[in-house]
Amino acid sequence: MTTTHVRTRRGGPARRRSASRRSRGEAPFRFLSTAAGVLLLAIMAAIAVFLISEAIPALRANQANFFTELTWNPNSENSFGIAALAFGTVLSSALALLIATPIAVGVALFISHYAPRRLAAPLGYLVDLLAAVPSVVYGLWGVTFLVPLLRTPSQWLNETFGWFPLFGGEGIIGGKTMIAGAVVLAIMILPIIAAIAREVFLQAPRMNEEAALALGATRWEMIRMAVLPFGRPGIVSAAMLGLGRAMGETIAVALIFPATFDITIQILTPHANSIAANIANGFGEANDIGRGALIASGLVLFVITLLVNMAARMVINRRKEHARAGA
Repeated sequence: MTTTHVRTRRGGPARRRSASRRSRGEAPFRFLSTAAGVLLLAIMAAIAVFLISEAIPALRANQANFFTELTWNPNSENSFGIAALAFGTVLSSALALLIATPIAVGVALFISHYAPRRLAAPLGYLVDLLAAVPSVVYGLWGVTFLVPLLRTPSQWLNETFGWFPLFGGEGIIGGKTMIAGAVVLAIMILPIIAAIAREVFLQAPRMNEEAALALGATRWEMIRMAVLPFGRPGIVSAAMLGLGRAMGETIAVALIFPATFDITIQILTPHANSIAANIANGFGEANDIGRGALIASGLVLFVITLLVNMAARMVINRRKEHARAGA
C-alpha cells in the first residue's frame, strides 16, 4: 500500500507537467488555425470586393440586360450579357462531371480493392501524375486528336438519336462542339476525382469489409455494403472539386470551344462557349469597358462556384447526419 501510494504521488506532478505542456502547445496551434481560417475568408472577401469595384463602371455603361442578353459587344456597342456564357459553363461542366465521375469511381475501386499491390501502387502514381498535367496540354491534344476523332461518332449519334434534343441539330455536325469540350474537361477532372476517391476508399473500416466477406458476400457485395456507403461523402467532395476545376478551366476550352453566343442544348453542333474561355479570348483586345465586362463575368463565375461548393457542403453534412442517426 505504501509503495502504491508513493508511486501515485510521484506520478501526479509528472502528469500535471505533461498536461501543462500539451495545453501550452495547443494554444499556438489554435491561434494559427483560427488565423488561417480568418485569412482565407479575408482573401475571398478581397477578391469579391475587387471584382465588384472593377465591374460596376462597365455594368453602368451596359445598354442591355446583363443577365438575359445573349450578345457580347462591350468594346464597340457597350452591350453585353452573361446568359449564353453562364449556360455554356454550367452545361459543359455538368456533362464533364457526368462522364468523369463513374469512370473515376471505378478506377478508384480498382486501385483500392481489385488490383494487386504491385500494380496498384504504379497506377496510383499514374493517376496522381495525370492530375498535374497542364491544361494547355489537354487542350492541344483535344484540338489535334479528339476533335477530328469525334466527327464520326457525332454524326452517328445525330442520325440515330437525332429525335432527342441533346443529339439533335442540322447542318454541320462534329468539330469544335460542346461535347468535345466536355470530354476534354472530363479527362482533366477524372484524375482529381479518382485520386480523392481512392484515398477515401482506402480509409473504409477493415473490420466492416472482413465482416461482410465472412458472412458470405462477394467482393462487389462487400464494396456495395461496406465501402461505398462509407465513401459517399468523399465521392461527393471529390466530384464537387472536379466540378469547380471544370467551371474555371480556361485554356483547354478556349482552344476547343467555337466562341459562339447562343443558348442551345444541341451538343453535337458547333455552338459552345464558357465564361473562362471568353475571358481568355477577349481580355487582350478589350478596352476599359470590355475589361470591366469580362471582370463582371468573372464575378458571376465566382458566385456560381461558391453556390456549388455550398450545395456540396450541405449534401455532405446531411449524409453525415444520416450516418450518425443510423449508427
